[in-house]
Amino acid sequence: MEISAENSPRMRLDHLRKEVSQETHLRGFELEPYDPGNGSNRAFRSMNALEILRETVRILRYNSSGFMAIAALLICPVTAVLLSNVLVDQSLVKRLTIRLLLIAKSSGLPLRPFIKQSCQRFAEMAISSFMCFPLFITLSLLSKAAVVYSVDCSYSRKQFDSAKLYAIICKIWRRLVSTYVWVCMVIVGCVTLFFLILAAICNVFSFIGSSPSIIVYAAMLVGLVFSVVFANAFVICDIAIVISVLEDVSGPEALLRSGVLIKGQTHVGLLIFLGSTIGMAFVKGLFEHRVKTLSYGDGSSRIWEGPLLVIMYSFLVLIDSMMSAVFYYSCRSLTMETTSEGESKPVLETVIVSDESTGVQ
Repeated sequence: MEISAENSPRMRLDHLRKEVSQETHLRGFELEPYDPGNGSNRAFRSMNALEILRETVRILRYNSSGFMAIAALLICPVTAVLLSNVLVDQSLVKRLTIRLLLIAKSSGLPLRPFIKQSCQRFAEMAISSFMCFPLFITLSLLSKAAVVYSVDCSYSRKQFDSAKLYAIICKIWRRLVSTYVWVCMVIVGCVTLFFLILAAICNVFSFIGSSPSIIVYAAMLVGLVFSVVFANAFVICDIAIVISVLEDVSGPEALLRSGVLIKGQTHVGLLIFLGSTIGMAFVKGLFEHRVKTLSYGDGSSRIWEGPLLVIMYSFLVLIDSMMSAVFYYSCRSLTMETTSEGESKPVLETVIVSDESTGVQ
């Protein structure tokens, strides 16, 4: 009894210290609660790309366990398959490359090493995207929805709840898949339009008797213009996925909503896209050079370099998805209307409550 009497004040003191440290940790998280009526809210003001990156890092620190679980369970498997190209049939890549080279030659493009390499890269990317499409529309789409949910919970200072996430995904899965299918059609349409314009311009220059160098320069100029257009389209499609998770819109409506939402902030989205693309391309190049191609030694380093590069690529995908969600909130702050009062709730939680109330009525 004496020992318990002596220890009980100490135990209460330790418990009090633990509560104080947890409260201090929450206060140290600098994000403010979501308040649509407050246009000056610091967490939802307009931000540039660097500020969005810093905000993303703060969110990652606040709920690191949830985001790491998403990366390990949903992103890493897709990354491992995508980087290793285990589903890609090289014979199909070779056939498609030959077809592309024939089209390029018939359009008047000289078959220089750069043209040949570009055709091969595109053929490999197209076959890989087609073969990995089931993974993209399941695990990859689930990871994006989970990341958006986690960011929404972080802004609302709610803990990551896997059961609630499952309920949310069941509610929004149809509109999420619908939006993703439309995104794929937009991307394929942009690429098809690029090839048609490229072939037409090359044919025109070849018809008027231009030299092969002029044709190559014209093709490079068309490619440069297409890169800017494609980047804008990709940013719109990326935010459309976020919108289909957080708002009750899908398909072309989500794409239209995305285009209106990022108006005036397109340069920020382009910087985010550029940074993510450069980082992913760098890691993918390292994987091809150090793992897929035996470039040095006996290849024993593949045992640890392969998984390490897969983790690095998955982490970049995670950061990119998080930045897209933060960018959505940043853009939304510019066109936000007062739609709620009192204590803020996560957007997805509000959607579930409204759906349940509708079902009861």
